[in-house]
Amino acid sequence: MKPTTCDPFLNGRLKVRQHRDGYRFSLDSVLLAGFARFRPGDRVVDLGAGCGIVALVAALLHPRVSVVAVEIQPDLAALARANAADNQLANRVTVIEEDLRRLKRPRLGAVNHVLANPPYHPSGSGRLNPDDEKAAARHEILANLGDFIAAGRRLLDLGGRFSAVYPSERGVNLVCGLSQAGLEPKRLRLVHPAPGAEAGHILVEAVRGAKPGLHIEPPLFVRERAGGPYHPEVAAMLRPLNA
Repeated sequence: MKPTTCDPFLNGRLKVRQHRDGYRFSLDSVLLAGFARFRPGDRVVDLGAGCGIVALVAALLHPRVSVVAVEIQPDLAALARANAADNQLANRVTVIEEDLRRLKRPRLGAVNHVLANPPYHPSGSGRLNPDDEKAAARHEILANLGDFIAAGRRLLDLGGRFSAVYPSERGVNLVCGLSQAGLEPKRLRLVHPAPGAEAGHILVEAVRGAKPGLHIEPPLFVRERAGGPYHPEVAAMLRPLNA
């Protein structure tokens, strides 16, 4: 196993082990978990879980949901499992080492919400990172956007939700792909690095079997100004439960 670091996160409420030289999670994970809307008792699936950060944040912020974290890479799946145990969340965060392209409903049972932070870059575009973990997280090597959407479509109950974060420059691929798969986009929010800057990412929530009708929410600013402190809304996401 690669050397790891243990990093306090969310005002110390989580302690997350990550590979020191492998892929390390970013703020996108927190934004996705903060954007998704859960109901008490929801069974949630996190596709491509990595070290488990999205699943851990979702479980911490929503103590009445359970999360299945799906990760194909053995070392990352082991990290996710250890992180769930270390943060006393193993009773609500279950890690499955599996290819999301092969996931079927019978194995997971009823699923109310799917979370996805797919690789941002098409295979063959840009420089491929020599580190396998980083390459798979950033480029569509092990699964592409269509694979994530198809998995969500297979797993979700009618009326179930699919929430994703994705680069704004590829946002049309996400929105159109969801709609074509029968996951109708219902909420969309643009994420800007700071006021006056172009959007860098989009957050989208789609509902399986819903009628068309997209609600575009006010923009989310990561920082108050370029290079400045976090915007109050994002700062609040990083201080969960008034800790």
